[in-house]
Amino acid sequence: MFDINGRYSRHLLLDGIRQEGQRRISEARVFIVGAGGLGSPVALYLAAAGVGTIAIADGDRVDVTNLQRQVIHTTSDVGILKVASAARKMRDINPEIKVMEIDEFISKERLMALAADYDIVVDATDSYKSKYMVNDACVEAGKPFVHGGVLCYEGNVFTHLPDTADYRDIFGPEPSAADIPSASTAGVLGTVVGVIGTIQATEVIKYITGAGQLLTNCILTFDARTWEVRKVGIK
Repeated sequence: MFDINGRYSRHLLLDGIRQEGQRRISEARVFIVGAGGLGSPVALYLAAAGVGTIAIADGDRVDVTNLQRQVIHTTSDVGILKVASAARKMRDINPEIKVMEIDEFISKERLMALAADYDIVVDATDSYKSKYMVNDACVEAGKPFVHGGVLCYEGNVFTHLPDTADYRDIFGPEPSAADIPSASTAGVLGTVVGVIGTIQATEVIKYITGAGQLLTNCILTFDARTWEVRKVGIK
């Protein structure tokens, strides 16, 4: 049993979590693809929540241009592997959890193989190509995943479970790279990445514990310029 005055005391007070929900969190296994802008709040909050095993995959190294939005990394981390930087912060927040570092840009086949041992995948990637890859790997494997996407001032989130709407259902066929802007060409407001990543982490905790309603068969969109938040159903 968890100590009511311990690390997870505020979870233990919540309807929908309490002792049983926290036990589920502590036994859960979550796979995060991407240790950048979205992966930062996802990793930090899931570690703080006490998710028992967290794998984080990314083949990139920390660059100074990342620091405006990838808040898990600091100036002293520039030049080191993102997964190593992220894992260190996660363990500092919560030494009770296990963090698996996967320092590679994983392929669809590799993700399907690795994610087989995990309960849910988080798509924290930053390119359309990677998002279609994560989607296709999880759909074919029957694996739940939480999508997050950000560009400029806007972001969106949805959760896919088997037999619910996936990325292709919502966004259609994969476009050519030339037709799609990216954060490196169009820009991104760092705080928007934090908002969307935090919602993704919340969806993961809700999935693990069964608390609340997930963003399935719908997409939540957010515009920081107008504070317009929409939840759009997908047929």
